[in-house]
This record gives sequence, C-alpha cells and structure tokens, in this order.
Amino acid sequence: MNQKGLFIGAAVALVVVFVGGAILFSTSESGVDGADPEARMALLDRDHAPSLGPADAPVVIVEFLDPACETCAVLYPAVKEMMDANPGQIRLVLRWAPFHEGSRNVVALLEAARKQDRFWPALETLLASQSVWTVNHTAEVSAAWYMLASLELDQGRIEADMVGADVTERIAQDVADAAALNVTMTPEYFVNGKPLPSFGYEQLRQLVDEALATASR
Repeated sequence: MNQKGLFIGAAVALVVVFVGGAILFSTSESGVDGADPEARMALLDRDHAPSLGPADAPVVIVEFLDPACETCAVLYPAVKEMMDANPGQIRLVLRWAPFHEGSRNVVALLEAARKQDRFWPALETLLASQSVWTVNHTAEVSAAWYMLASLELDQGRIEADMVGADVTERIAQDVADAAALNVTMTPEYFVNGKPLPSFGYEQLRQLVDEALATASR
C-alpha cells in the first residue's frame, strides 16, 4: 500500500472543519468540575460516544483517551481485564482528548472506521502498534492507516467520513466536554461520574471496586 501523500487532503480539511466545530461547542457549561456525579454524567456519557458493555451495567467507566498517548495504550488492556473479571457489571465509555500533535486526525480515522463497524478492532490495532505510527509524540495518520490494512476498510469512504460533519462534531463535542470537566491529560477516568482522587491504575481499581460494592447492596 503506497502511503505517500495518503490522507493529506483529508487531514488538512479536517483541521479547517474542526476549527469551526470547536467554535460551535466552545460555550461549555460552567461549574461542571464541582458538580455532583449525576450532573457530571450528563457531560460524560454522551449518546454519540462508543461504549463496551451492557447499557444497564451498574458501573460506568468513562475514559478520555488520546490514541497517541502511551499510557492510554498501556492501561487499555488492564481496563478490559477488569471488565472481564466482572462480566456484565461494567460499561466502558470512550471520549476523545486528542492532545498529541496529529492525534486529531487519527481520532477522525477511528471514527470513520466506526462507520464501517470496525471501531474496536481499529482502536485495539492502533493501540497495540502505537510505536509504529507515533514518533516523537507526533501521530502520523498515514502510518496509522497502514496498520489497519488487515481490516479491509473502504479507503474512499474513510477519507470522506473523516471530514464529515458528524465525525468532526463528535470530536469537537468531546474536546469541549473535556475542557468543561478540566481534563488536561490522558488517560483521564471517571467512575459513575466520580473522577479519580489521583492518577493510577490502583486508584481506578479502588474506585471501581467501591462502585461494584455499592451496586451489590
């Protein structure tokens, strides 16, 4: 597969469209960071966000993720293991916080793959191969596309969908919600609307365990 110049036009167009979308969603709700967990969930668990697990799971983990974030790639399998250890009890909701240079284009690529029902395989493929397409903290969308060759995605549809209004609006909404929730780094986790008291897998596990115990009472 020839990567030279791949998605350059789509990436440039995405920047232009995203700026417009970011302006559209720039009026984020104020005071959210100090709100109670239920109020915070209105911003966390948006209808457009991809999720894994039962819709009625008693525990909802919302993760703000940057596909180019090394720690995101490391912790994603651990969160999946946590879900496997508690079948039917946990739902994972993903939101985007594309802080790395170029990662917004990769997010658009993943959202476009989602329109071909290949979101989770695409995400897990890219997280597993992150070191190939993220160099010096910069994400290269053409290299990321190359890693998805085995998924047999329709390239024409991918390029068109990457700059489509629905994809760019989803990304803009996630960025606006991340700002409203004071998300400044990735991965950032919320469990049933509660943020971690400090960052770390053990802190996440403890908050999940507490939510599971509350749900079983």
